[in-house]
Amino acid sequence: MLEIKNLHARIAEDGTEIIRGLNLTVKAGEVAAIMGPNGSGKSTLSYILAGREDYEVTEGDILYNGESILGMDPAERAASGIFLAFQYPMEIPGVATMEFLKVALNEQRKARGEEPLKISEFIARVKDAAGSLNMDMGMLKRPLNVGFSGGEKKRAEILQMKLLQPKLCVLDETDSGLDIDALKIVAEGVNSLRSSDRAFLVITHYQRLLEHIVPDTVHVLYKGQVIKSGDKSLALELEANGYAGVIGEAA
Repeated sequence: MLEIKNLHARIAEDGTEIIRGLNLTVKAGEVAAIMGPNGSGKSTLSYILAGREDYEVTEGDILYNGESILGMDPAERAASGIFLAFQYPMEIPGVATMEFLKVALNEQRKARGEEPLKISEFIARVKDAAGSLNMDMGMLKRPLNVGFSGGEKKRAEILQMKLLQPKLCVLDETDSGLDIDALKIVAEGVNSLRSSDRAFLVITHYQRLLEHIVPDTVHVLYKGQVIKSGDKSLALELEANGYAGVIGEAA
């Protein structure tokens, strides 16, 4: 589903190279975890996949279902089924969460040539998805993410994911700022979406998230490259021993 080939990318403003020859393949149905020390390029990779203009690709390619996405803007990538859950979700004052969800869902349907949902059907879908995440419907009347706790912001993003049903879900440190109860609820929401035709790229620092979202593969990112890959046992090794040994092997 996702194939990254010799990717090089830099910050557009000052030319600082962050991704330096990254290669990665994620198959449909797979949950791939990306781990690595601070500054290794994990969040940058998520932003590049989503199409943020702050970064520019200077070499290599990103294939999604066999087609390059480098010429696609963020809206086109979203419509094609790519979803990014941010580490720090943005607050949007003046835009009710419910209205945001309705516009996002119907714009995506429009891009796919589908009719917009009737209000009754939309509300039914939201109630069902929110209920599965233990979210109060009253929260959805508030401006998007404004005044939300860390856990509420992450639940709101998983709610978006449940409604939009993307095919490639990129989770950038979804466990950041979550207590254990919120972490379990978010993880259950992610796990409920696991399927043979959907892939997840889970970016995290810690093994604790991977106790709840068990990965099929684990990849260590360092200085903009994948330096080691393995199964879920690799995450346990990193938790126990840190990154020094893996980095030393790759040097």
